[in-house]
Amino acid sequence: MEFGASIFFTDYSITPAELAVAMEERGFDSVWAAEHSHIPVPRRTRADTELGKRYYDVMDPFVTLTAAACATKRLKVATGICLVIQRDTIQTAKLVASVDQVSGGRFLFGIGGGWNQEEIEHHGTVFATRMKKMREQI
Repeated sequence: MEFGASIFFTDYSITPAELAVAMEERGFDSVWAAEHSHIPVPRRTRADTELGKRYYDVMDPFVTLTAAACATKRLKVATGICLVIQRDTIQTAKLVASVDQVSGGRFLFGIGGGWNQEEIEHHGTVFATRMKKMREQI
């Protein structure tokens, strides 16, 4: 069995490097970074649910995971999840390959189609067909 932890890295959270070192020292196998490009205001999706400040402030997972990878030797770094439908396919492939290379092959690419309809539509994706688009991009 392997153990990992997921976090929304922000400017007020523990730094990616500090968390990664602490996790590696304690025997964890992986650290996972969340992704949201933005949270639309106002929003219809889960409008009755307070998401918490971290959803609005989350940093880019590829940047934070690179910092985590550079601070460790063994810990796997992972997107949990990368919203590929909101990203350019070629640039995403380059980011994935770059983080994997910098980390020495320790990158795990977790993907998903997202749940926030307005966020997804702001990127030009039709919410109802987002999973089809995601399959095509991958």
